[in-house]
Amino acid sequence: MECHFDLIGYSDADYAGCSVDRKSTSGVATFVGPCIITWGSKKQNSVALSTAEAEYIAAGLVCTQLLWLKQQLRDYGVDVGCIPILCDNTSAIIISKNPAQHSRTKHIEIRHHFIRDQVEKGNIRLEFCSTEKQWADILTKPLARERFETLRLEIGLIGGT
Repeated sequence: MECHFDLIGYSDADYAGCSVDRKSTSGVATFVGPCIITWGSKKQNSVALSTAEAEYIAAGLVCTQLLWLKQQLRDYGVDVGCIPILCDNTSAIIISKNPAQHSRTKHIEIRHHFIRDQVEKGNIRLEFCSTEKQWADILTKPLARERFETLRLEIGLIGGT
């Protein structure tokens, strides 16, 4: 029997979701095969100046978790190669692939470009995911009941009735 250890991450952000300080919330989830391994929400430490920046910061958060999981699997002799992070913001994906500093991205703190370094090293790649298929959406903000229940089933967190 063959086991699949495909590692994948989902990242999403609720741009300026906090009405008090306008900070965004990152939502991240990691999967090994079809099984959710880690998930979480975190209020971002700084105010993002754009949706792309908030999404880029969220992608960086899931990137660190994925690299840790990759090392754990490597310790057991499993090589997972380049890990995809699914993101529903094309601008954040472009930022991760473009090493040049542009006027629109120069305000992003250097520490957030950790993910760009991992993309250049071939450890991580950001891929587009439609908002409808963005499983981390459940971790960023309150959702309509139907959307919440759909996502809960899709990620394997089935609650009681």
